[in-house]
Amino acid sequence: MNKDTKLALERLLDVAHRDSGQSKKVANFLLAWWNAEICGGFDLTDLWGLDTELCTDALRVFLHIATVNAYPDTLGYGPQFERLVADWRPHLIKSTAG
Repeated sequence: MNKDTKLALERLLDVAHRDSGQSKKVANFLLAWWNAEICGGFDLTDLWGLDTELCTDALRVFLHIATVNAYPDTLGYGPQFERLVADWRPHLIKSTAG
């Protein structure tokens, strides 16, 4: 992952770990990469609710996803994505723990 993509992903993760309208949309985008079947897909119209900088970051990460064929945990981002699941899809953790 090049430096610009890494910075874009880290900005997206930072926003996704907050509690705002943009946070939910960014989390949905990232979780669709983590596991779309379980965590849900990404509605492209959610991009309408993101500012230009976040859209640019999402585009950069999207291009990376398309060309590298790797999940975020294989790139060293497993803990950050596990936290996203805990924050935004807690029912998934409860269903696997019980």
